[in-house]
Amino acid sequence: MFGMSLSLLAFILLAAGSAGALAYALMFNTIASEKKVERRLETVKRAETDGRAVRVARDRAAEVAKRRRSIQETLKDLEAKQKDRERFITRPPLKIQIRQAGLEIGIQRFYILSGIAALLLAVIIFILGAPLLAVGGAAISGFFGLPRWIVAYLRKRRVKAFLSEFPNALDIIVRAVRSGLPLNDAVRMIASEAQEPVRTEFRRLVESQQLGLPMAEAAMRMSETMPCPEVNFFGIVIQIQTQAGGNLSEALGNLSRVLRERKKMKAKVQALSMEAKASAVIIGALPIVVAVLVYITSPAYIMPLFTESIGHLILGVSAVWMSIGIFVMRQMMNFEV
Repeated sequence: MFGMSLSLLAFILLAAGSAGALAYALMFNTIASEKKVERRLETVKRAETDGRAVRVARDRAAEVAKRRRSIQETLKDLEAKQKDRERFITRPPLKIQIRQAGLEIGIQRFYILSGIAALLLAVIIFILGAPLLAVGGAAISGFFGLPRWIVAYLRKRRVKAFLSEFPNALDIIVRAVRSGLPLNDAVRMIASEAQEPVRTEFRRLVESQQLGLPMAEAAMRMSETMPCPEVNFFGIVIQIQTQAGGNLSEALGNLSRVLRERKKMKAKVQALSMEAKASAVIIGALPIVVAVLVYITSPAYIMPLFTESIGHLILGVSAVWMSIGIFVMRQMMNFEV
């Protein structure tokens, strides 16, 4: 009985194994084809993922290249416009110089004032007993030299005052933009609350916008009334941000930091050149001081220079050589930062 059970069990196991082997043999092709399909689907999905990544990278590279070309074109346009505006910084016309000096007078009134200055200076020199040649030279200097020197002095002083306050105005604009205020409102705030001459220049910027001029173009035109490179930097930053986009607050913050570093460098250069300037002043004033001392101690010894024609010639040649020496020393002490 027990031997029959074992034989039956062995027969059942053998039959089951045979059936399983037969089923596997029949379904082997189906299972293999399903695995091939799964591998193929996985390969297709991986290829689609890689293709999508490649397209994203290609689109990103194309966008970066497009933005780079846009910035390059913008810089070329700005360079072309900058060449046209350089004359307002280096050698502007007299009318522009008067405007940059902050004077509200016309060119005709300026020439009238120049004529009055020439007349007064000639009369003063004539009363002092100078020869007619000196009177004529004083009249020419009073008409062409003195008024233009005053305009140049006022122009330089106004630019210096502007550069002293301009970084603070940029910092205010940066904080306003970071807090969510539009750039136009920040500029209006500077135009109403900043110190002079920054307030006047930004007020002109606001007025240009009210006349329909874009912000970037109005900022680029600021150099016509404020002849300094820092204003050109501001206009270029606004122009690039308008055409190519970017973080305006970060760009203006970097510009403010650069302007402060330029100011520190100028102060350092001025401090290092003070010794040379003091030496130049002493050397330039020494002949005049010696002439005054000789006139006080021995007037008869030096008076032939002012009474004789040969003395006038000597004084003229000496003045020319002194002027050349002063000009050379001035060029040696001037450093552009």
